[in-house]
Amino acid sequence: MTAPPPSSGPPAPPSADVTVVVASRNRRDDLLATLPRHEAPVVLVDNASTDGTVEAVRQAHPEVTVLPLDRNAGAHGRTLGAARARTPFVAFADDDSWWAPGDLAHAVEVMRAHPRLALLNARILVGPGEQLDPVCAEMARSPLGTDADLPGPSLLGFVACAALVRTEAFEAVGGFDEVVRFPGEEERLALDLAAAGWGLAYVDDVTVHHHPSPRRDAPGRRQAGIWRSRLLTAAMRLPARDVVRTAGQAVRAGRPGVEGLLAALPDAPAALRRREPVPASVRAGLRVLAGESR
Repeated sequence: MTAPPPSSGPPAPPSADVTVVVASRNRRDDLLATLPRHEAPVVLVDNASTDGTVEAVRQAHPEVTVLPLDRNAGAHGRTLGAARARTPFVAFADDDSWWAPGDLAHAVEVMRAHPRLALLNARILVGPGEQLDPVCAEMARSPLGTDADLPGPSLLGFVACAALVRTEAFEAVGGFDEVVRFPGEEERLALDLAAAGWGLAYVDDVTVHHHPSPRRDAPGRRQAGIWRSRLLTAAMRLPARDVVRTAGQAVRAGRPGVEGLLAALPDAPAALRRREPVPASVRAGLRVLAGESR
């Protein structure tokens, strides 16, 4: 990954209110480039890397709290990192992303000004060309509208590497779980926050930079992983008819959907043990997002 040079101005002072939690696996070089960019204390959760990540980070960045895991916990590693952070707010970043200078402090201000806001999704600029991530354009025109007590359009999903969470709310709904893991881990958490009455919002004047690492899963494998997460989330939080419908959609999606369905089956018992369907109000929001009538 080639990142642009750091800002020439002085960085914003670290806030005692926020910690940046980074979960990573086998991306040592990406981490060494992005860790100096974070303007708050960092907890690095290493998902059992085999490329010397832990030793390299401890040597180059002794100020970073490193939490090495003996197995790949996927997105649940972020939950473990948030527990270690012990700050009112936690910002998530990937090993190939970072919050723009000064914007993390601004995001905390926004959260403090909106006490029902559990999760803020920042604007994401991708690559050296700083192109707006298409998902941000979708969030900006969310059909859920903007609630009066939120700073931007309401959401029922988010992008983890551009999220700032209120730790109280995040922990109350269990954070990222051990069943869904990664990718597509955001949906279940978003549904549970909404079900608990918290707000999620897209805030366009806060920016995260994302320079995708060259060390990434092939697109087909990633799509299969997303289908796996979608199916397990449905099993945990949606009515039975919606679980069946999601399974049908996976089959019709071709190879990635079928592979995702097969990958979900071993974890289906664990998902069903955690089954707690969301209320009708949240399901109505999902129908609006899907372009269906209420």
